[in-house]
Amino acid sequence: MKAARKAITHLKQADPVMRLLIEAIGPFRLQRVPNRFGALVRAILHQQLALKAAQTITLRFMELYGDGRRRLPRPEEVWATPARRLRRAGLSRQKIRYLKELSRKVRDGSLPLGRMTRLTDEEAIEVLTQVKGIGRWTAEMFLLFSLGRPDVWAVDDLGLQLAVKQNYRLRKHPSAEKMCKLAEPWRPYRSVASWYLWQSRRRVIGAPPISPV
Repeated sequence: MKAARKAITHLKQADPVMRLLIEAIGPFRLQRVPNRFGALVRAILHQQLALKAAQTITLRFMELYGDGRRRLPRPEEVWATPARRLRRAGLSRQKIRYLKELSRKVRDGSLPLGRMTRLTDEEAIEVLTQVKGIGRWTAEMFLLFSLGRPDVWAVDDLGLQLAVKQNYRLRKHPSAEKMCKLAEPWRPYRSVASWYLWQSRRRVIGAPPISPV
């Protein structure tokens, strides 16, 4: 992918730590989630959970809709799913409310996911965060994993914070200000840098590579 090669060249020239990460991890392999509603559902399911717990719950949730396989559902399917079934899959009552609200807004057209590509990153975040249960982090995950935006930098993401602390040998947990300053040379390819940092963290905890679930 030409765009990825350009991003990697830029990152390797801009930051020696990023160069070492890229050389150690190898090719950039982030896969987008074409199901935009499903991408938001996935991000909501992962909110405030450790990686392995989030993956387990997401897989159980997807099993509700796969007819023997796992897949991300459509809005009308989530809307029609009884709360008790979602609870059995491990979802909290709060996340069930969030998913029901999201599915309602997508179904009635008040959240026009099909038009998100026309919006800037900040415009898209503003629209998405009007939905209860979608904060800035969730919107940023949508921009990165579904829309494939090249310059997303989610400073509130705990995994990125830990990866930055680990790879840049920081004594203290990095603040948002520190995260922004560190990532400034990576513009306009902070999404690619994020992927490599996440991958470095997954190596430490023994988790599989990032991919759509």
